[in-house]
Amino acid sequence: MPKIVLVHDFLAEYGGAERVVEALHELFPEAPLFVAFADLRNFGSKKAVFEAMDIRTTWLQYIPGVAKLRSPLRLFAPSAFAHLDLSEYDIVISSSNAYHAKSVRVPNGTHFCYCHTPPRSLYGYDAASSWKKNPLIKAGGQIINHFLRQTDFAAAQNIDQIIVNSETVAKRVKKYWRRSSTVIYPPVAFVDQNKDNKITPAQDRSYFLFVNRLNFAKHPELAVQACLDLDLPLKVVGTGPMLEELKEMVANQKGKKIEFLGSVSDRKLAQLYSHAQALLYPVIDEDFGIVPIEAMAFGTPVLAHYSGGPTETIIEGKTGLFFKRLDLASLKQTIEKFQESSFNGKVIAAHVQRFSVKNFDKKIMDLIKEHVKN
Repeated sequence: MPKIVLVHDFLAEYGGAERVVEALHELFPEAPLFVAFADLRNFGSKKAVFEAMDIRTTWLQYIPGVAKLRSPLRLFAPSAFAHLDLSEYDIVISSSNAYHAKSVRVPNGTHFCYCHTPPRSLYGYDAASSWKKNPLIKAGGQIINHFLRQTDFAAAQNIDQIIVNSETVAKRVKKYWRRSSTVIYPPVAFVDQNKDNKITPAQDRSYFLFVNRLNFAKHPELAVQACLDLDLPLKVVGTGPMLEELKEMVANQKGKKIEFLGSVSDRKLAQLYSHAQALLYPVIDEDFGIVPIEAMAFGTPVLAHYSGGPTETIIEGKTGLFFKRLDLASLKQTIEKFQESSFNGKVIAAHVQRFSVKNFDKKIMDLIKEHVKN
C-alpha cells in the first residue's frame, strides 16, 4: 500500500477548499495533513473533525499572530512548503490555492495537485480583501505579486498531475501555467445526504439566503442591500472581516428582516437551505462554487452572477437565474424576476447528483491508480 500524505495551504476558516480536504482525509484517514499554519478557532462545528487529524505545520506557525498576517506572509509560503521533508511518501496530494501548497518537493513519489485556482490575487481576480484601494499597500503588493507569479509558475511545472475543480479553472491553469489538467468536481456532502430528494414545498419557504465567507470577494454587501431595498427577509450564514460593516448597514432596518447567523452546524445549514426561497450568490469569477450545489441539493434555486464555476453548474430558468452585471440594480432585477417565476425543486436536486462525494472518491482513486500504474 503506497504511503500517502495530504498538503493544504492553511487552516484558518472553514470553506469549500476545506470541505475538499475533509473529503480527501476521509478517503485516506491514515494520511497526515501538512499546512503552512493552523488556527481552528473559526471552524465552528468542524473544529473537532480537524483536531482529530494528524496536522503538521511549517515554521510559519510560530510567528505571533500568523492568522492575521497571512496575506503579507504569503511571500514566505512557497519556501516554507518547499522545505518540508516528504521523502518518505509515495503519493503527495496537495490542495492549493493562494498559499502555494503545491510548492512542496516530492523527491521519491508522485505529486497530485488539486488546484482550486491559481492564486486569484496574482492574476487579477477579486481576492478576500480590497487591498488595491490603499495606494501604499497596492504598490507593495504588486511588487510581491511580481515575484510570486514567477515562483508560482515554477512550482506548477514540478507537479506530476494537476487536478482542477472546474472547466473555468482548467482554462486558468492552461493560460497562466501552460499546463493541461483533469477536471474532477469537488465533493458536496449534502448531495449524498439528500439523495432521496426530500424537497420542502415552495409555500413553506420564507426567506432568501446568503452563505459564504463575509469578505470582499464574496460581495455579501450586495445581497444585504438588495434585500433591504426590496424589504425581503434574508438570513446570512458565515463569518469574516465584513461582518461589522454589514451589521452597520442594517442597524436601522425596520422589522429586523436581515439576520446574521454566523457559523452554523451542517445540520442547521441543511435546514436553512431546505427552507430558503433562493440562494443569493453575488460572486464574480468564482472558481467552482460549492455553496450553490449545496443549495440545489435541497431543491433551492440559485441567483448567481454569470461568471466562473456557476455557469457550469446552474441551468438558467431550471435551477436558477443569472445576472450579468455585478451591481445592486442587476441583482435586484433578478430577484424580482425570480419572484415572478416558478421552479421544480425535484428537478433542481436531481441536477446536482453528479457532484456527490461518492463520485468524487471514485474519480480521485481512478486517477491515482491509473497514474501510478503507468
